Amino acid sequence: MDTDLTAAYDRCRELHRRHGHTYYLATRLLPGWKRRHVHALYGFTRYADEIVDRTDDLAPAERAARLDDWGGRFMAGLHGQPIDDPLLPAVLHTIAVFDLDRDDFAAFLKSMAMDLTVDSYRTYDQLLDYMEGSAAVIGTMMLPILGSSDPAAAREPARQLGFAFQLTNFIRDVAEDLDRGRTYLPEEDLARFGVTRQDLLEARARRRASRAIRALIAYEVTRAQAHYAAAAPGITLLAPASQACLRTAYALYGGILDEVAAQDYDVFARRAVVGQRRRLAVAAQALLTPTGTPVVAVPGPPLPSPSAP
Repeated sequence: MDTDLTAAYDRCRELHRRHGHTYYLATRLLPGWKRRHVHALYGFTRYADEIVDRTDDLAPAERAARLDDWGGRFMAGLHGQPIDDPLLPAVLHTIAVFDLDRDDFAAFLKSMAMDLTVDSYRTYDQLLDYMEGSAAVIGTMMLPILGSSDPAAAREPARQLGFAFQLTNFIRDVAEDLDRGRTYLPEEDLARFGVTRQDLLEARARRRASRAIRALIAYEVTRAQAHYAAAAPGITLLAPASQACLRTAYALYGGILDEVAAQDYDVFARRAVVGQRRRLAVAAQALLTPTGTPVVAVPGPPLPSPSAP
């Protein structure tokens, strides 16, 4: 690779190492030639997220303009135009190598733009529509890189794993999202448990969840578990060299939900994290697990039917 392309991959890897601790650890279990492409996809998603969430000093309109400008440069690069960007050459190279679906990237950018104008979702179906672009497409982007013995059969589990990972983040990060003026817990769920947005704000201020909020979080955990259960069969459909990576990511993200449960579903008391000792033990166990071994998933309730994207 030329110097600029190598530098772009290095930039993506650094973003992944700095911000995606759980997934970065899992990615280290992949063959070396695959890792840089996973870093590139992470870099793409993280950089867009940085524009939306790490520029709080800018007005939403200016952040939207920055996202639109960056997205425009990306689309120009897809059409073969020269671009000046420290990160995008790696993303474009990865897309070309694996012939990734361009529509997945457009859908992701559309969902990132929604974060600048939408601060809540009335129903879970509406949240699923958002997560279709922000999470499910990441699963389908990754699938060609990971490889599969049956890509058609592995596609839906890959989407479900994207939903599971993102819903886990939403559960863990309720307080952080409130700081940004957003909540990803559907309004219909809040009403079901007698919780208001003001209740969430007060819980954040006192760093302690009420009994009603803890019941709400427990419900959302079961929802995430349903997505994990739907994703589990896909791991054994992956190429053998990719299975340890996804077993590790699956177990560690699911482990965040275990930590939430261990603190009695109080996501305001502290941020739920999986300790380093457990992280390393999970990775070691994944390496020792024979390929093709089924993943045992925690059963969840039946999945709701998402609206058509």
